[in-house]
Amino acid sequence: MTNLEKLEKWKSALNKCIRCGYCYEHCQIYKSTRWDSDSPRGKLILLYGLLSGQVQPTPYVAEKLFECFHCNRCQKACSSGVPIQDVYNDARAFLQEAGYDVPGTTSLTDQDACALCLACVRSCKHEARHYANDRIEVDRLKCQSCGNCLDVCPAIGITIEQGFGTNPEELKRAVTDFFGNPANTGAKAVVFSCGWGNYPGLQTARYYKLDENPEYKVLMTICAGRVTSKTVLDTLDAGAWGVLICCCPEDDCEHGGNARVKARVKILTESLKNIGIDPNRVKVVEVPPKEAGKFTAETKSFMEEIKSLGPLMARSAR
Repeated sequence: MTNLEKLEKWKSALNKCIRCGYCYEHCQIYKSTRWDSDSPRGKLILLYGLLSGQVQPTPYVAEKLFECFHCNRCQKACSSGVPIQDVYNDARAFLQEAGYDVPGTTSLTDQDACALCLACVRSCKHEARHYANDRIEVDRLKCQSCGNCLDVCPAIGITIEQGFGTNPEELKRAVTDFFGNPANTGAKAVVFSCGWGNYPGLQTARYYKLDENPEYKVLMTICAGRVTSKTVLDTLDAGAWGVLICCCPEDDCEHGGNARVKARVKILTESLKNIGIDPNRVKVVEVPPKEAGKFTAETKSFMEEIKSLGPLMARSAR
C-alpha cells in the first residue's frame, strides 16, 4: 500500500483542529446532506483516522475527500488556522496513488458523445482537462469543480456526478418546485448566486432568510459560470418574470465564470429581444465577497424593475 508520507507532514495541522464547526455554515455539501462526514471538520477527522490507523483507505473515504467545491470558505473561517485545502490536496494525491480514482465533484466526460472539439480544454482555467490517448482526460487533482465546462460542450457530454443542489438538473427541479407550488402565488423571480463570492456572506450575515421571500428564490450555483443558457430559459419557462445572476467581480473571479456568464447572457438577451422579450428580464450583476448588503440592494432593484415589466406569461399559459 502507498505510504502515508504525503499526510504525515500534516499531523500537527490536524491536531490544531478543535472541532468547533465554524466551517459548517460555509460548506454547500454539508448543508445539502447534513452529514458530519461531509463537513470540512468531518473530513479532517477521517484524515486523522487514516494517520492513526483507525481508518483504512476505502472508496467511501476517497469519495468524501474528492467531494469539494474548492471555495476555500472553510479555511478562511477556521479559528485554528488549519490549511484545509492544502491538507485535502495531499490527501487526494495519496488516495489516488493508492488506487482510489473516484469522481467526487470533479467533471466527467461522456467519451461516446465527445467529438474532440477541445472546447472544454480551452475553457478550463485550471488546466484540468487535456487531450491524451485519443480522448479528453480530466486531472482530478487539478479540477476545481467550478462547472464552467458544463455549457461549452456542443454534445452536452460533460457532467458533474455529485452536484449537491448545484447541477443544472438540480437547479431546474428547485425552480420547478418554487413556481409549481400552488402556495407560491407571488413567485416572480430566481436569483442564481455565486458560491465563491457573495452567497457565503449572505448566509453568515443571516441574510439567507431572504431565501424565504415569497417573490423570489435564491439558488447557489457554485460558480456563476455554471449557469447555463438552458437553465435561464428553463427558469423563464417555469414562470419566472425575470432571472438575476450574481457573480464575483471580474478581478476576484478565480475560474473565469464572470466573463463567461456575461458573454452567455449577452447572446441570450439579444435572442430574447428578437422574439419580443425585454432583455432586462435577465441580468448579471457583480457582488463582491462579504457584501451581502449589495446583494440585497441589487436584488431589490431587480425586483422593482421586473415588477414594472409584469409577468412574462400568464400562469394559465404555462
